Amino acid sequence: MASPPVFRFAPSPNGELHLGHARSALLNQRLAREAGGRFLLRIEDIDLARCTPEFEAGIYRDLEWLKIEWEKPVRRQSEHFVDYAAALERLKAMGVVYPSFMSRGQIRDHIAEHETPSRRWPRDPDGAPLYPHVDRALTRRERQKRIASGAPHAWRLDVAAAMETAAEKLTWTELGAGPLGETGKVTARPEIWGDVILSRSDAPASYHLSVTVDDAIQGITDVVRGQDLFHATAIHRLLQSLLGLPVPRYRHHSLIVGEDGRKLAKSRRDTGLRALRESGMSAKEVRALALEGL
Repeated sequence: MASPPVFRFAPSPNGELHLGHARSALLNQRLAREAGGRFLLRIEDIDLARCTPEFEAGIYRDLEWLKIEWEKPVRRQSEHFVDYAAALERLKAMGVVYPSFMSRGQIRDHIAEHETPSRRWPRDPDGAPLYPHVDRALTRRERQKRIASGAPHAWRLDVAAAMETAAEKLTWTELGAGPLGETGKVTARPEIWGDVILSRSDAPASYHLSVTVDDAIQGITDVVRGQDLFHATAIHRLLQSLLGLPVPRYRHHSLIVGEDGRKLAKSRRDTGLRALRESGMSAKEVRALALEGL
């Protein structure tokens, strides 16, 4: 007998939930119920500097107000750094990660030096410049020397080497749609992200690494999230292939946008669930607004 599907909602407690979060949480809950599956809540609090207990308490309060129920206990990423460290060590042993030493200022200066009006430095899907390949060319001896000297560094995924090591065509099953209507069997293109960070001194694991490991550990079968994370799936598929992890089904839903056409952000308090509640809107009204059009 097949196991029931497992869905999850995974917010970060670095701000208040807004209407877009409500859409994702409610859709996950609805799909889990329709499929006779399980619904989990995960608190993605890797960023210890920005995530606070107050915001985490607010997440529980808002979800309970919306009458969203989840299985307990809740998985909190800050309690599982050892899992991410173990995954990173495996990737190091494969030779598909490297230490990067360039500061933000050095990156900006390097790009400014090499970018011209006719040749723009390549950007990732979020519009950020790709990381220069300067550190990737360092010898093993030079890397060890810099680390031994205490030089600040992060660990980045060598995407080119990783794709060669994966040695398979990376695809995923898309049950929703990407920003350009991509659906069905989608080919992953992790190279469009460049050499992404997997770990740094102030965060033991990046979003990409932690979410990939967590989904596997929790047995997530269906990842339902906003279209703003559609392209990130390419990196997750690459990491899944390298680490031998199961591949969930993916469903990227449309985003709720503000009057300016941009996606909602935690800094926009007018769309925060607490603000909507305090304005007099009922939970029923907010649920209907969040799921409108889905």
